[in-house]
Amino acid sequence: MVENLKTTKYRNGDPIPNVTSNASWAALSTGAYCWYNNDAATYKANYGALYNWYAVGDSRNIAPAGWHVPTDAEWTILTEYLSGTFISGGKLKESGILRWATPNTGATNETNFTALPGGRRLNSDGIFYGAGGYSYWWSSSENDATRVWHRILYYYGADTNRGHDLKQNGYSVRCVKN
Repeated sequence: MVENLKTTKYRNGDPIPNVTSNASWAALSTGAYCWYNNDAATYKANYGALYNWYAVGDSRNIAPAGWHVPTDAEWTILTEYLSGTFISGGKLKESGILRWATPNTGATNETNFTALPGGRRLNSDGIFYGAGGYSYWWSSSENDATRVWHRILYYYGADTNRGHDLKQNGYSVRCVKN
């Protein structure tokens, strides 16, 4: 996909709960989504929704028919195809500083992926963090019972960072065509 997921329903039509309370978000062990700062008017169109991994990993499927959330291996294939972790982020990021914080190092968007800095929602307290400076995307690959692999892009670097984090975090989702 060339944009972050914005769905509020699982593939079968069941609603994904929109959780706005910080305390409730931090305590979740079931699927949920939100808009950055709980402000759909400002953030939905460009940045899409933030989902906890329980929504991503739900058997009702968050991806539309014919699509899937990429595995950690698929993210790695993309990164390696784009000449490795140290420059691939720049090739994915929207160029300029209209939506990215300055300096938006290495941003060329030569892939038309148009990565935008949608930020994240923290697992520990439900606070929003990083819009304008950071992009976080879930993979469908668990690292262990509590953590999942993800990718991060930063405004101050051209690299694509790989890490694993707690399932309660709110990250963006990009899907891959089957």
